[in-house]
Amino acid sequence: MQMFGRTVIYTDVSSVTAENVCEVLNKAAAVHSQNSAEINYLYDYYKGKTPILSKTKEIRTDINHQICENRANEIVSFKTGYCFGEPVQYILRGEKAGLVKAIDTLNDYMFYSDKAAADRRLADWMHIAGVGYRMALPVKERDEDEPPFEFYTLDPRHTFVVYSSGIGNKPMMCVKCVMKENQIPVYSVYTKNMYFEIENGVLMKAEPHVLGMLPIIEYPANTARLGAFEIVLPLLDALNEVESNRLDDVEQFVNSFIALLGGTIDEETANKLDEHKMLCLPEG
Repeated sequence: MQMFGRTVIYTDVSSVTAENVCEVLNKAAAVHSQNSAEINYLYDYYKGKTPILSKTKEIRTDINHQICENRANEIVSFKTGYCFGEPVQYILRGEKAGLVKAIDTLNDYMFYSDKAAADRRLADWMHIAGVGYRMALPVKERDEDEPPFEFYTLDPRHTFVVYSSGIGNKPMMCVKCVMKENQIPVYSVYTKNMYFEIENGVLMKAEPHVLGMLPIIEYPANTARLGAFEIVLPLLDALNEVESNRLDDVEQFVNSFIALLGGTIDEETANKLDEHKMLCLPEG
């Protein structure tokens, strides 16, 4: 499967409203569907579900090793550990009176929310899929020491952001999809000021929100939105095939038998063929 990074989703509308949100969503979902299929393939590959598991043989089909040397997982783990081996700490640039305590409080909030673990999950998705998503929402009821916000690392197979095709490519809306038990998708769509809920292509809810921003942020791993191991997929496939064929060859050599020309065998000798690995054949 050839892949060349995730496709950025654009729209030509100047604003997303209740009148056009369904149309914009339908066009965006078509592009996201291709991205989602590619991300799902990369995620399966990261877990070890690779093409080598479909390997077949025409000769000696009983010896068919399917070895996955999961270097994709190794690449992702290394890059995530390298970039986020230590928790992110916020610091103050310059001398600004009154902000030192606020920065300390922010760091305390991040520690309380276990942001370090969330960052690693986000980095894993970025290195697997080429893109990651985080959602931040305010908390209405909380204790005094708890942070006034909560954030989630979202699955990029079910999340996307739509950008303006105009200058600057500003984000126009963000979308989170949930599949219900009846297999009907429900799309939660946010703009800077509105929330829409669309089920089976029908606008079910449209209400304002007070965030003043898109609550879902897209984190591309690079400009092309390429996963960390995506560019070496052919090499990884070849490595798995070489290792599998190598083990096939070893077992076939161990289980080989000697053919002797110029002799015959009776039924009793033939029954011992598997034990002695020797076959006598007549000449000519």
